[in-house]
Amino acid sequence: MAHFAQLDEDNIVINVVTVNNDVLIDGDGVEQESLGITFLQNLYGAETIWKQTSYNTLCNQHFADRDVLSGDQTKALRGNFAGVGDTYDPVNDIFYGPRPEGCDSWTFNISNAKWEAPITYPSIKDDGADPNVWYYHIYWDEAAYQADNTTGWKANRTNDETDPRTEYGWDGSSWNVIT
Repeated sequence: MAHFAQLDEDNIVINVVTVNNDVLIDGDGVEQESLGITFLQNLYGAETIWKQTSYNTLCNQHFADRDVLSGDQTKALRGNFAGVGDTYDPVNDIFYGPRPEGCDSWTFNISNAKWEAPITYPSIKDDGADPNVWYYHIYWDEAAYQADNTTGWKANRTNDETDPRTEYGWDGSSWNVIT
């Protein structure tokens, strides 16, 4: 099945539908997005706006098993699978969701089609044991970043022997107790 996103006049996704793949195949056996668009305009009205989207595309990567294993990313389509409320950027030909709530300092990276924090995500996510005894529940704290733009990532540890409410702050290379 192929997926198509219906757009409003502001390029906001208002509907996502599936279309049988047979609809998209032209007389030469080649898939054509335009055939799906024509099919949907016949169903929903000639004035409707449609763009094909891929269920297997996220952050400009195609995640079908064989494509991931082979490294073939030619099927990555329009940045992300479109969802209702997402935006279509016609200049960059990508779909993207809204900025994460409470992350006003984050910026959109067009090359990987995702929102990114101004500070790199922490590299230490657990205790390093095999199997893990505990891991960090990592989250962004916009207020901490606005107060000191060298901070922002915080965490609590699961199975913390001291107090599960202990809060840790990321300093760029390690976690430190802050409460």
